[in-house]
Amino acid sequence: MGRKILFITTDQMRYDAIGANGGTVARTPVIDQLAAEGVSYDRAAPQNVVCMPSRATMVTGQHVGHHGVWMNGVPLPEDAPSVAAVLGAAGYRTALIGKAHFEPLLDPFLRFEENRIGFSGQPGPHRGFDHMELATHGAVGFNHYANYIRQNHPETIGGFFQVLDGDLEVSGVGGGDTGAPQVKANPIERDWYHTDWVADRTIAWLDGLAGDDDWFCWMSFPDPHHPWDPPESERSRVDWRELDLPAGYIEDPAEREAVLDAKPRHWRLWYDGELVGNYEAPAKWVPATLTADQVREVNALAHIENELIDEAIGRVLAAIAAKGWADDLDVVFTTDHGEFQGDFGLLFKGPYHVDSLMRLPLIWRPAPSAGGDAARVSRPVGLVDLAPTFCRIAGVDVPQWMDGSPLPVDDADADARGFERTTTEWSSRQPDGTEMHLRSITRDGMVCTAYRPGTVHDGTEGELYDLALDPLQRINLWDDPARRALRDDLLADLADHLVELPTERRAEAPV
Repeated sequence: MGRKILFITTDQMRYDAIGANGGTVARTPVIDQLAAEGVSYDRAAPQNVVCMPSRATMVTGQHVGHHGVWMNGVPLPEDAPSVAAVLGAAGYRTALIGKAHFEPLLDPFLRFEENRIGFSGQPGPHRGFDHMELATHGAVGFNHYANYIRQNHPETIGGFFQVLDGDLEVSGVGGGDTGAPQVKANPIERDWYHTDWVADRTIAWLDGLAGDDDWFCWMSFPDPHHPWDPPESERSRVDWRELDLPAGYIEDPAEREAVLDAKPRHWRLWYDGELVGNYEAPAKWVPATLTADQVREVNALAHIENELIDEAIGRVLAAIAAKGWADDLDVVFTTDHGEFQGDFGLLFKGPYHVDSLMRLPLIWRPAPSAGGDAARVSRPVGLVDLAPTFCRIAGVDVPQWMDGSPLPVDDADADARGFERTTTEWSSRQPDGTEMHLRSITRDGMVCTAYRPGTVHDGTEGELYDLALDPLQRINLWDDPARRALRDDLLADLADHLVELPTERRAEAPV
């Protein structure tokens, strides 16, 4: 009998969301304890800052250039390699419960297997997972959670925020106390909300296993991704009126706009409502209208959602301990990308390679039976390193088609095995024709982003930030003559290590 693996992901969570990473609002004692007992990574980066490409990297262990999911709406091929299949071939029972999003969600004709599985109510198998029960951010669509709500609590469907408007554009309708976009008071019972549903279904799957089974379970929570509509009964956990504004929010409009103007032009264009670089951001919402109180309310709701996730994780870990499996359990916790939550006067995500979206919480608590010391790793690692880590835990050789390496257990291990840099990319071609391409490297305490030609940039633009001197990334050093040699060195290193995509496959849906 080997080690069991619980892989926990959230969706769109910031590095500072949890107490172990300096968060001071959301109470996350369960996740914090995992960090205290395990290895925390202070510079974990996604290989793409949007859902589908990032999740494709997690399941394949590959960069975008190899798995081919270069933007939301491009499906991961059904025959793409999968770490779940590798573990399954080694005798592991495998499950994914919650949000998958390897294939488009907007799929009215059921062209994609995830949606066919959800529509039928069958629990897989798919992509090497013996068992798959799916959820997303509300109670509509073709997934198991939506089926559960329709069959058991149909009166609650209207309580969730309606993400698409009548024009099939992402809605920016305001709500809550402040009129913040995509905020809604949701009267659903907490026990029926998707966070608790994911935990309940995970426990149910574990209950069906034999005591000597080796297993890999990906428990994937849809929150704290927008819309921000947690159960209304939980809103008293955090009073938005009592929150300090986040450090990344610049209160003075003139100062805020000056910072944006020093970045490539799409930053200011989005702020002024003249361009949307990501379909998931509301098309008709103008970020310049975002008020300080709206930032506070959005942050309060995200903190509430994170507390609910922490409590749900605690229930699952308690169920595992009750089965006598805790000593042989590895737990890996992370997210797919971050969220602005008011930084630079913005919400949501998009083609913006800064810590708000690129610095992720990542914790690996090895099985107590395996030994090892708690540590914090400061060297850069990526989500591309997760699948190889699962192979290492399971005692399986890392396949040659995986691009990453098993995560280091401390900085000495990282240095010995060459964890020097991570690369992150963005490409998008929006329904209105807007096209943007970013390529970034994080190395030696710097983040350097090169822009390729598109409809907004001519390929000469870029961003360069010194994370030690400018942790909020407000001072763009791209054109600083004193940093020119360093910039050129980083760009050469980026070119040497970036996996180029040979052919762009067509996006089959916006998201």
